[in-house]
Amino acid sequence: MADHNHEQGEAEALEPEIIYIPDEDGNEEEFEVIMKFEVDGSDHKYMMVVPVEGGEEDTDEVYAFRYEEDGDELKLYTIDDEEEWNMVEETFNTLLEEMEGSES
Repeated sequence: MADHNHEQGEAEALEPEIIYIPDEDGNEEEFEVIMKFEVDGSDHKYMMVVPVEGGEEDTDEVYAFRYEEDGDELKLYTIDDEEEWNMVEETFNTLLEEMEGSES
């Protein structure tokens, strides 16, 4: 019985974190958070999200946002600065490689 509860707890931990981001028309779109991280030498937090799509479109789009948590409220900011974007992309790719390396 204890093993069953342990497995159930692990399954709950693997449930994706879903956030809703309004599009330009104000319609909320559903996104799954695939990674959150901080960049060395910066006090900013970043998250990478992918669209949760019900359609048949096969997209590999990943979006990056800088974010702040204010209590229960999540504030997202687009990354417009090319230097900041390059830093976030490099960190994301490094973390992804480390994750893939630890799985094999």
